[in-house]
Amino acid sequence: MTGCLGFHVSIAGGIANSVDNAKKIGCTAFQIFTRNPRGWIGKELDPDDVRSFRKKLDESKINPESVVVHMPYLPNLSAPDGVGYEKSVEILLEELIRCGVLQIPYLVIHLGSHLGEGSANGISQLVKACNNSIEKSKSTIQSTKKLRNVKILLENSAGQSNSVGATFKEVGHIIEMLDAKQRFGVCLDTCHSFAAGYDIRDRVEVDKTIEDFDDKIGLKYLKLIHLNDSANDIGSGLDRHEHVGLGKIGKEGFRAILSHSSVRGHPIIMETPIDGRRGNVENYQYVKHLMKM
Repeated sequence: MTGCLGFHVSIAGGIANSVDNAKKIGCTAFQIFTRNPRGWIGKELDPDDVRSFRKKLDESKINPESVVVHMPYLPNLSAPDGVGYEKSVEILLEELIRCGVLQIPYLVIHLGSHLGEGSANGISQLVKACNNSIEKSKSTIQSTKKLRNVKILLENSAGQSNSVGATFKEVGHIIEMLDAKQRFGVCLDTCHSFAAGYDIRDRVEVDKTIEDFDDKIGLKYLKLIHLNDSANDIGSGLDRHEHVGLGKIGKEGFRAILSHSSVRGHPIIMETPIDGRRGNVENYQYVKHLMKM
């Protein structure tokens, strides 16, 4: 069975509007920010907006277990100790609680940059942030029946300078160090994987890549796919998304990814551009066509 398919959609005018925006495209899954992704301060969730969000979602054909929140861009959970790191950890905790209030099961996080302090230090900081946030969120969740336990999904990075988590081996090592492993999973981004050096341009290479994922991380941790083509060549280390099938990964690679037994059944979210060549509706139709091939 093919997993639910959708996009990152806007919450402009209220989080409840995200459901309408997803329905317009035909989504059966979607991803949102719960706040301004480029700021440190987030407005408190409005109770009426939360109720409207839940009502609209319940009345839609969208699978509520395939709705995802993405962390804002500014937090760096792998940074050395300091004000920036402390603020980053605070936002992680806030987002966990906001997901719980909204009854959203997954929170996707970028793993961040060690800022020149070395991978070991970056990983240690990331693990500390995740463990502490999960532990601190428990009291809020236990005291409010309306909240739910939320899984943090670690998103593999594209291999930018000083980045943490570009290789499956490193992501697997991070998971090994986490305390409550049942509260964590992985979001596999196809553009990031390709940019980090994983060849996913045909069926043979896709099979090898997923076998490597299973060996280094474990497929039981795979919970979500970010389906994005890459504007740059393999191993570029550049996180530049392209329309599915129009970039360097190409049509055959995505046909192989979408038909792989380990991918089917998981929510699939696109974060593709909107321009004169394609919009979200066109990308949605294109991917649905590939799923049937």
